[in-house]
Amino acid sequence: MRKPLLIFLLSIVVAFTFGCSPKEKASSESDNFRIAVIPKAESHIFWKTCQAGALKAAQEFDVDVTWKGPDIGDDRNAQIQTIQRFVVKGVDAIAVAPVDGDVLTKPVEKAAQTGIKMIVFDSGLKRHDQVESFVATDNYKGGVLCARKLAELLNGKGKVIMLRVMEGGMSTTKRETGFLTTLKEIAPDIELISTSEYGGASVGSAQKKAQLLLNKYADQVDGIFTPNENTTEGMLLALQQQGLAGKVKFVGFDANQPLIDGMKQNILHALAVQNPFEMGYLSVKAAYQSLMGEKVEPRIDTGVTIITPGNMDTPESQQILSPDIDKWISL
Repeated sequence: MRKPLLIFLLSIVVAFTFGCSPKEKASSESDNFRIAVIPKAESHIFWKTCQAGALKAAQEFDVDVTWKGPDIGDDRNAQIQTIQRFVVKGVDAIAVAPVDGDVLTKPVEKAAQTGIKMIVFDSGLKRHDQVESFVATDNYKGGVLCARKLAELLNGKGKVIMLRVMEGGMSTTKRETGFLTTLKEIAPDIELISTSEYGGASVGSAQKKAQLLLNKYADQVDGIFTPNENTTEGMLLALQQQGLAGKVKFVGFDANQPLIDGMKQNILHALAVQNPFEMGYLSVKAAYQSLMGEKVEPRIDTGVTIITPGNMDTPESQQILSPDIDKWISL
């Protein structure tokens, strides 16, 4: 009688260990889920707002979130090494905003092959087939909206400069492409006098490049487009130094306090604003859902809005421009 009883008990143990669904097993371990979030950089307000959203999700879903990124937004090696370190640590999921969509593709794929759930946010990769979800703004659409707004401000005529960010950045490249394609289509009388210069990954480098452009085109330029936070702030500083602020129609991308102040002064005429708080929150949520065995949408659009001096004080605009990040992190 003892042998049949032993077999019966063993069968119960086996059934309990291997028979429960992934979701049931994950639920019992959810307190221990470790999710690493790797931004392009840690210094800009955009990334701090992403971090706040990620920390809100961490609290809501009871997971441990570690936030670690490069000091500046063009350090490809630092991002690769950070991914590799988290793989060695054996985290359950990684959410990464790739500095370079080509260079980061293989490191992300290798991490996924170890069993780590990979989420990509903000900026895409060359391939997404081993990624659970891509959480980002529709960046091409953002460029389209900026082209329409600048064409409206210029009444369809004039000369325009676009200062790019850097080569390899998928998100900003799509904004630049959306802007150029749309402006050519809807405003054929607008002349693009410079579209090939790059501002780089910092406000300082963008300001230097902007000063060179304005030195060359100060007596010609009627409108300017910049496709991210540091190029917009760098260009605004250069315009102020050259005495051109407010005289040239200026549409930028992203928001921080100097740019919001620029709109209040009517020297910055429109901003395409993303929702970085939602981006950080939804990236961690997607990682958690994937770990729980739940269905995750392969593409999650976090939205983009054109904000101008005329609508910046509405409740809807203020919710995007001034999220309560101090509640989640200390700046």
